[in-house]
Amino acid sequence: MDIEIERFAADLHAEVEEAIELSDAGEERAQEFTRIVLEKLGEEGALENPQLLWQEGTFGRTHYRLSGFSFPEEEDRLLLTGTIYTGEQPPRAINRDEIMQALMHLLKFYESSSTGLVDKITPLESEASDLANRIHECHDKIGVLRLVLISDGQTGHRSIDLREAFDGTRVIVDMLGIEQLYRILGKGLARDDIVLDFGSQANGALPCLRVSEDKADYDAFLAALPGTTLADIYEKYGNRLLELNVRAFLGVRGRKSVNASLRKTIQDEPNRFMAYNNGIVATVDDIKLEVAHDGSTRIRSLHGLQIVNGGQTTASLHRAKKQDKVSLEQIWVPAKIIHVSGANLDDMVMAISRSANSQNTIQPADFSANDPFHVLVEALANNTWLSDGKSRWFYERARGSYGAAEIRASFRAADKRRFASETPKARRFSKTDLAKVLNAWDGLPQQVSQGNQKNFQLFMQRLKEENPNGFRPDAEWFKSFVAKTIIFRAIQSTVKSQDFPAYKANIATYTFARIATLIPDVQLTNLVWNSQKISAELQAVIARWTREIDEGLRHTAGGRMPSEWAKKPECWTALSELQLSEPDAIPPEFELPQPKTRNAKGKPADQLNGSTVDLNDAMIRIRQLFSGSEVRDPEELVADLAAGLGHTTVTEHLAYQLTEAINVAVRRGILERREEGLAIMARSIDDYERHFLKDQFVASQENGSWIDREDSIRRMARWLGFKRTGPSIELIAKSVINGLIREGRIESNGSQIRPV
Repeated sequence: MDIEIERFAADLHAEVEEAIELSDAGEERAQEFTRIVLEKLGEEGALENPQLLWQEGTFGRTHYRLSGFSFPEEEDRLLLTGTIYTGEQPPRAINRDEIMQALMHLLKFYESSSTGLVDKITPLESEASDLANRIHECHDKIGVLRLVLISDGQTGHRSIDLREAFDGTRVIVDMLGIEQLYRILGKGLARDDIVLDFGSQANGALPCLRVSEDKADYDAFLAALPGTTLADIYEKYGNRLLELNVRAFLGVRGRKSVNASLRKTIQDEPNRFMAYNNGIVATVDDIKLEVAHDGSTRIRSLHGLQIVNGGQTTASLHRAKKQDKVSLEQIWVPAKIIHVSGANLDDMVMAISRSANSQNTIQPADFSANDPFHVLVEALANNTWLSDGKSRWFYERARGSYGAAEIRASFRAADKRRFASETPKARRFSKTDLAKVLNAWDGLPQQVSQGNQKNFQLFMQRLKEENPNGFRPDAEWFKSFVAKTIIFRAIQSTVKSQDFPAYKANIATYTFARIATLIPDVQLTNLVWNSQKISAELQAVIARWTREIDEGLRHTAGGRMPSEWAKKPECWTALSELQLSEPDAIPPEFELPQPKTRNAKGKPADQLNGSTVDLNDAMIRIRQLFSGSEVRDPEELVADLAAGLGHTTVTEHLAYQLTEAINVAVRRGILERREEGLAIMARSIDDYERHFLKDQFVASQENGSWIDREDSIRRMARWLGFKRTGPSIELIAKSVINGLIREGRIESNGSQIRPV
């Protein structure tokens, strides 16, 4: 075996051992290996949003075992992963029987799920049973089943395209043994297995015209790709075809539906597609050419194909073929194919991506995390020391940079000890870690649940939109961020150590988002940053609330798969309103209004008021307490709200409930936080944006049961703090209801409606 592969395998093995040592959960090494590899493959773009699902069981007498999955929203492709873990160094060869057994376990899971055996699955009420039910419901839509075997051993196999398998589903098998993992994760070639072989197709090698000069550091070719070929490779590879650095643009901003004029051309004038369409721009890692009998140049195969412009065209052709059943035989797509070799491959591809997409409003941050914001965060990490003056956090802006720094420090024993003490691995964080923490803290756990790669794209997009002139983080920002990271990791550790059967990542993310609403920034730096840990009181709250969030996630999901429900804004709306139990001891991080036990007039009180607060009554009273555009102090607002609701004392118990009610008012869009305090967000319903009202209307309709339209309007009005409806609220609410019906988010039956 190549010495570089052996070194990569040893490093990966050490990373697994380190993760086991740092974790209190006691996971199996095979499970930890799977988690690490799936995260890396997801970040690299080799797999699309893979999720760990470590489960084995039976469908009656049929045994299954799987370690992960991915099921995009379009529900037309399914990924199932299996793991063969040996723990042996150096890696040994995986034999054929081991491979076939692992594949059969995955195939049996899919087949049993598809054919209606979901009621016989064990264990019941697990993430595997939820996935089986979803496969059963969406079986007719699934066009591609991708089976991926990951292993720390040598598989020696490449991809196998079974095409039309047992039920018509296209089955693709990928073997990601230690050799393939090294090529993808060690060398960074996530696209090396994307191969387009024209020589094996009916039309043979593809005619092309070379248009680059001999002295250029790249080769460029013009060609016309068959529409059937483009649709076929998109079906096989999906978003992996889209150059990684522009997926933020294509995936986040791109329209999911087929462009109307493009669709019309495909259906009605396919022979004019070449004339009407701009085509695609693609890069390749390697290109194989041949010379035809007539002396013309032809492309025999393309390796590492990446589409840097024309992703919408490619996806549209695929959808037209699969959904509209349109023949693509007459369609040819103009293509510019660029082959770049040498050390400047990544830089050249980046430049081509930017130039090819220059007609769109794309900023450099759409293409790469290598922008000024991340450079500044890296500088802050390098120069912001803990209170001991001897240690700091490490920002791994580029994947592998921590390992590279560790190697540089390993040549001298003193440097190695200093590096390990100064920047231990437990204080390392990546750009996807950063995006996960900040999006969840800012009330976007549904975006975090989309997966590391997509969440990072959404984070970068939000960063640009909120800071069009750029955002320059400072030392205080960095300390606050690290404190948030410490809290998030404490929650993750707690979740891993508890016996949750599934959805651990979602539970941790949503618990963190709820806790974030209770901790002011000043406490982050004063308490968490300075001590580099959370309080025992907050740890106790986390242990209790994670279980309540788990129950809430499952309950609000209804018949949906909780991990998919967690990706919806409605999930956050529901869980943000979930009544969590009051802590036995208030964590110092929460910083409740002081003094905690005073009556509304400021006189001390020493008895506990056990009454509860009705949220809708509190919303109405909060709106009434703001007569204009004034900004109010949170502590004074608590006292006035208590008096307005008829309480004569503000005990610690009541202060906690009223603070939570104020946080709810912020989440519902009644109030907004400003640097000086709290202010009303919208005085009348006319001041709200329509998409916001749609989300709030759905959230206000409890339990998803049928309700009369007039009652639903009154319920929405109280939800937003309006005591009465009136003509304006009724008119806008009816328009909102009609819009939601058209969007399929609520259904109607005469005068009654209910959320879908």
